[in-house]
Amino acid sequence: MTALMSPEMLAAATPVLQVEGLGKQVALPSGPLTILSDVGFNIAPGEAFAIVGASGSGKSTLLSLLAGLDVPSSGGVRLAGQDLGVLDEDGRAALRAAKVGFVFQNFQLLPALTALENVMLPLELRGDRDAEGPAREVLRQVGLGERLTHYPRQLSGGEQQRVAIARAFVTRPALLFADEPTGNLDTGTGQQIIDLLFRLNAEAGTTLVLVTHDERLAARCGRQLRLAAGRVQA
Repeated sequence: MTALMSPEMLAAATPVLQVEGLGKQVALPSGPLTILSDVGFNIAPGEAFAIVGASGSGKSTLLSLLAGLDVPSSGGVRLAGQDLGVLDEDGRAALRAAKVGFVFQNFQLLPALTALENVMLPLELRGDRDAEGPAREVLRQVGLGERLTHYPRQLSGGEQQRVAIARAFVTRPALLFADEPTGNLDTGTGQQIIDLLFRLNAEAGTTLVLVTHDERLAARCGRQLRLAAGRVQA
């Protein structure tokens, strides 16, 4: 298991995410609407970092900007040392494929693919010769070694989220974004999924950015950033 970094080591490490003066506005008939304003922070490699806030606080917009899924109105993001602002859409997609994994609230599995095929997919898309071997291993790690040929409709919600976590970790990403990963699960299943997420995160040494409104879940992260009406709270 990868040793946890001390606060001193985290402070000295080159940030895997650097965010400066980030803002997002959208045009409405009534005038511009500010969703995020002057957000800034750094996240060190191996850190578990929570973005916390009520619904409508700007959490999802911030996540989209951090991952290069959307472009800011002001400020910028450097992901793994790369300035997202100088990349086009294809460049940002290539960087995500190489460095980033995602776990979403609604799983986002492809229904026509088996559990094994869903996990193999990101490896196949980046051209790995052996996609099946690593996919089988990570599904075994999440407790689904006997469910490889099952389709999403044949799996429970907790099992589907385990497949999604396996898919996120199979590429061994430098950075993992988890957006309300237990939002569609009951309390007991959700706790199992979170325990699994933090265990795999520690073993892989991945940087975890967790978006949540759950204070108990956020408390398990080393640091928290709180948003209210698009601004960072003191």
